[in-house]
Amino acid sequence: MAAIKPLIFRWGIISTGKIAESFVKDLLVDPKTRGVDDIQHQVVSVGSRSVEKAQEFIDRVAGGNKSIKAFGTYEEVYADKDVDALYIGTPHTYHYTNALDGIKAGKHILCEKPVTCNLAELRSLLAAAKEHNVFFMEAMWTRFQPLSLEVKKIIDEGRLGLPVLVHADLSGNFNIHNILTTHRILDPALGGGALLDIGPYPLFWAILALYEHPANNSSLPTNIVGSMLNTPITPVDSSTCFTLTFAGSKLAAQATLSCSITLNPIDPGVTIRFERGAILISSPIYCPKEFKVQYLGPNGKVEKEERRVFDYVGGGWHFEADEVARCVRDGKKESELWGHDKSLLEMTVFDEVRRQGGYKFPPGVEKVL
Repeated sequence: MAAIKPLIFRWGIISTGKIAESFVKDLLVDPKTRGVDDIQHQVVSVGSRSVEKAQEFIDRVAGGNKSIKAFGTYEEVYADKDVDALYIGTPHTYHYTNALDGIKAGKHILCEKPVTCNLAELRSLLAAAKEHNVFFMEAMWTRFQPLSLEVKKIIDEGRLGLPVLVHADLSGNFNIHNILTTHRILDPALGGGALLDIGPYPLFWAILALYEHPANNSSLPTNIVGSMLNTPITPVDSSTCFTLTFAGSKLAAQATLSCSITLNPIDPGVTIRFERGAILISSPIYCPKEFKVQYLGPNGKVEKEERRVFDYVGGGWHFEADEVARCVRDGKKESELWGHDKSLLEMTVFDEVRRQGGYKFPPGVEKVL
């Protein structure tokens, strides 16, 4: 029997920043190195603020591949008939406009996190995606990595019992006193601050462990409490702590989550505590390569500990790209692993934490209110 040819899935890249570079490098990794033989990714066009910037990106990241088109506007990428899906890697406050323009052009969308500035923008995008019959997904790459899939499997098998408490933190020292106030992490016009930039990752682990748990029955948090510490430089948060309580189903659990742009990461970055044990996930929590499972004995002491280590070629972004390609191939409009409901929950939480913390964007940043 002849081998089935892999699907050639063609990408248009919106923005030429650091995260777009990481994504494209992973698209170029041979999928066979991760056991994938049904998908082959291809970058067909790159959009930037100038043709020169787009070409420089292609030369640096894709070895000057002459088959990749360099465009000096995003609109030319949206209009490119060779593009199946768009990867949107612009700053948060541009996501809504970029994604909407791509949707209206009939392109499938993978949009970086946080997917929008607020819940209203996301709802508007989802309505547009439905109207134009295109796939749409937030680029929560961590959900598709092998380690996360294995953690989810262990949680669901139930040997540890029900989850009770999630502690998750992502911190990174951005040296905020020695960078320009126009830097994305400090600029409120770019959605700066800890919550929107790195807060999606601690929240992700709460969603995986609690919201997705079978006992939760897709119930939303019954309570959201947040506290923000603003920088003395600009009105963005330098540190934010927020707590989610799930008490509306068979699951009774909480998540205590934190993020900071003035501290170094801690290790383990995530601890999920269960009735009969714990899972400890190593940093960095956006792309961890190792975790431990602790099983408690009758006396409450650790009776057994297992360590799991993961390794693969690439940075870990290619797994979400594989998901997009397969969903589009199969006619799906959202991912089953990171569906629209989880992005809606994320933006609901962030809107509420920002409300409680008094963090308001400058006028005009939010395109839908």
